[in-house]
Amino acid sequence: MENPVVVVGAGIAGLALVRALHRREVPAVALERREQLPSSGLAINIPGNGMTALSHLGLTDVLGETGAPIQRREYRDSRGKLLYAVDEAAFWSGRVPSRILGRPELLHALAQDLPSEAVRFGAAPEAFEQGPDGVTVQLSGGETLQGAFLVGADGVGSAVRRAFLGSEGRRTGLLAQASWRFMAPDPGVACFTVWLGRGRSFLAIPAGEGQVYCFASGVGGASVAADESWLQESFEDFPAPVRSILEHVRSGGIKLHHSPIEEVRIPAWHQGRVALIGDAAHATAPVWAQGAALAVEDALVLAELLDQEKDWAGVGAAYDQRRRARVEHVQRMTDRGSRAAGLPDWLRGLVLPRVGPSAYRSTFTELREPVV
Repeated sequence: MENPVVVVGAGIAGLALVRALHRREVPAVALERREQLPSSGLAINIPGNGMTALSHLGLTDVLGETGAPIQRREYRDSRGKLLYAVDEAAFWSGRVPSRILGRPELLHALAQDLPSEAVRFGAAPEAFEQGPDGVTVQLSGGETLQGAFLVGADGVGSAVRRAFLGSEGRRTGLLAQASWRFMAPDPGVACFTVWLGRGRSFLAIPAGEGQVYCFASGVGGASVAADESWLQESFEDFPAPVRSILEHVRSGGIKLHHSPIEEVRIPAWHQGRVALIGDAAHATAPVWAQGAALAVEDALVLAELLDQEKDWAGVGAAYDQRRRARVEHVQRMTDRGSRAAGLPDWLRGLVLPRVGPSAYRSTFTELREPVV
């Protein structure tokens, strides 16, 4: 493959970009440290703008066979009282509707039909160098790979970002310091439901096939212990669906994932023939579930520019300019949502019924417009 676009990382962002470039017949290769794509794992919530972006990659039909549609959101207090609800099906009417998908299924869908040389598994980049006409990637084992453009799709801890843009730009999420995520048997959760209590939040989304995806965290910057006893102690007085889910956790057999909530805020996502996409560029706390959605949008825009522009030295700046306003809108709305979730119980109960629906509309109305 002569002078390809070299993509570091074959997660959602990296595979979406390679797929978008492949569909435009632009040579590209993704370098992935893992030996293969995962065969099992968590679900992921993809709002309508993310599903619209995925439809541009030819995946509407195959992704319609996995997971479940998200038709309604409910936000409740820790006693189960409804604070507000959102009719997602109505909001996205006429667009590609929101859906919860299996993350492994999404990754495999993004990789389907790609030529074998488009993704190199077990390839660990160790060093990068940029010249006037291209980039050089040094792989573990001594191999050197030449490319005409380099893309960091390597997540919050991006090695590409550290190598070319210096500042880490990482910060603890305003929502909380960390979270617990897991899949569990569905006790009959009616729809996407968030229960908010003092310093804690529990989200459950029916994911199809009798499973529910769960996300538990602190709010208002509250700490989230890495011991699973935090789950039981924090939500023991929450409504029956939450207690039933946690009973399954106590019984064992459920794989729990504890991880920090980190965000990336940096003033530039490019340097010469290098650009960052997805979480490497702009990780956000999952208030509006925009991580994967923005990553796929990034991939579509960058692929379009790499296809259309003859001088790739200016593509990074053009990509940054095209994407910056939309991403910063999501970041602002994420910060507002994080602050609202962290209000004292009594004040949150007064504020959210009034501002919750408008916050959803303010966030997603701008995102209804496709990026390509």
